[in-house]
Amino acid sequence: MRDLKIPSERHPEKAHRPDNAQPKKPDWIRVKAPSGDGYNETRKIMRENNLVTVCEEAGCPNAGECWNQGHATMMIMGEICTRGCTFCNVATGKPDTLDVFEPGRVADAVQKLGLNHVVITSVDRDDLEDGGAEHFAQTIRAIRHRSPETTIEILTPDFLKCDDSALSVVVEARPDVFNHNLETVPGLYPTVRPGARYFHSLRLLQRVKEQDPSIFTKSGIMVGLGEDAQSVRQVMDDMRAADIDFLTIGQYLQPTPKHHRVDRFVTPEEFASYEKSAFGKGFLMVSATPLTRSSYHAGDDFARLRAAREEKLGRA
Repeated sequence: MRDLKIPSERHPEKAHRPDNAQPKKPDWIRVKAPSGDGYNETRKIMRENNLVTVCEEAGCPNAGECWNQGHATMMIMGEICTRGCTFCNVATGKPDTLDVFEPGRVADAVQKLGLNHVVITSVDRDDLEDGGAEHFAQTIRAIRHRSPETTIEILTPDFLKCDDSALSVVVEARPDVFNHNLETVPGLYPTVRPGARYFHSLRLLQRVKEQDPSIFTKSGIMVGLGEDAQSVRQVMDDMRAADIDFLTIGQYLQPTPKHHRVDRFVTPEEFASYEKSAFGKGFLMVSATPLTRSSYHAGDDFARLRAAREEKLGRA
């Protein structure tokens, strides 16, 4: 894994921020250091294909487990983001030009790993007229060509500064799951996600359903940033109003002292309560645990998501 300390050359936009103490993690979110043959083989394939993974860039605590199983979330369009969210460990700055050969390399890695389900995400690319929509579409098409049986989940930026047609480009490539994370409750957007707009993100996911009802929609939030239970449940209601199928809720973990502070560690019992509430509100699939991340166990969850839809249709 990469060093998660925050050298000024990697995160110059965060260097001016005051340090926030990093509290000791409770036992329920401690994980083993990544190792094993599967981990090493996955890492080798990523390096051979010159691919970036969000597992490394964001310092995901589940990387060891997922990589040992040959699963990695690939991050396209480079490793430099045009946004500066205070929770995120991805570098902010001026990105490089798009690599036109990247979709083919991603497809090659998916084939070598023998993935049944793959998750593709990206940095925000506000410097591009379409926000990278066509690059997403080309990556989806390349995977479909090389591995037609693989189901594809995408985790996209919000396309905030783009024409509405940008979203249509991605939807028309027909990913199996369209994920865009709300990340936190609306009241915390100014400090946690200042470059984004809560209701724009909700509307983005709603428009996916309007354009292609067969695509599963998914979104997630972090807890432990300073929200309360009432605001979390209001986000659930907002998501259901936008016809979102799948909700993920996980504990925010502070990457470095320069990032947004951890307000508290939410207990497993509270996560279980959130899960129960979410299913009661009509989500087809819910993952709410301290270690839940957008792509954690994504393949298994997709199978359950599809089965839940079939069961629901059978009852209709």
